[in-house]
Amino acid sequence: MAKPLILVSNDDGITSRGIRKLIDVVKQLGEVVVVAPDSPQSGMGHAITVGDTLRLTRSDLFEGIEAYECTGTPADCVKLAKHHVLKERNPDLVVSGINHGSNLAVSVLYSGTMSAAIEGAIEGYPAIGFSLCDFSHKADFSHTREPVKRIAQEVLS
Repeated sequence: MAKPLILVSNDDGITSRGIRKLIDVVKQLGEVVVVAPDSPQSGMGHAITVGDTLRLTRSDLFEGIEAYECTGTPADCVKLAKHHVLKERNPDLVVSGINHGSNLAVSVLYSGTMSAAIEGAIEGYPAIGFSLCDFSHKADFSHTREPVKRIAQEVLS
């Protein structure tokens, strides 16, 4: 039986600690493809790039993982993943994060992390946005492993 296909994105950028932790967890659950911004895109909401050229570049940041960095927004990343990276393949799950800082209440409207997940849902895929209530650049993501794994497994099943 084929492994589930999991698309990973975020708004903190492809080099963030949160996305590294998220990839580390979900790669145990299926085949992972990453398309994430090449720089932080926090607070971009559901913005898309319309006036500039979007660039998508293969990345070797994650050993054994197909990954791309994008000059656009988190929503752009999911759109490019669906239409250009995955082509005829459909993800079984879209995950975004793990965000530095909470995405609660009205902040969900502004969050690029949540917008990547919402874009996945708009495309018809199960999608989850993960956040950590810690704004520190030295945030400890170690305790997120089990909740992320459990939630992702629930959605996949």
